[in-house]
Amino acid sequence: MIQNIGIPGLILVLIIALIIFGPSKLPEIGRAFGSTLKEFKKATNDLVNGDSEQKKTSEEGNKLQAIEKTHSKTGS
Repeated sequence: MIQNIGIPGLILVLIIALIIFGPSKLPEIGRAFGSTLKEFKKATNDLVNGDSEQKKTSEEGNKLQAIEKTHSKTGS
């Protein structure tokens, strides 16, 4: 549905937002929306990439434990 708005519809939405919120609040709302969108994208990427990072972290932990075990056996 957003794909069908076009330039005139976008201008109309911006004018209505300007009338409702006023020129002083509009930049604040834009910044808040941008930071919310940024956090949402970050959380989505963390969820998508989190599994691979957890596996990588657990593999590194296992390697460190194996190294510690070999050092403790050799007395180093």
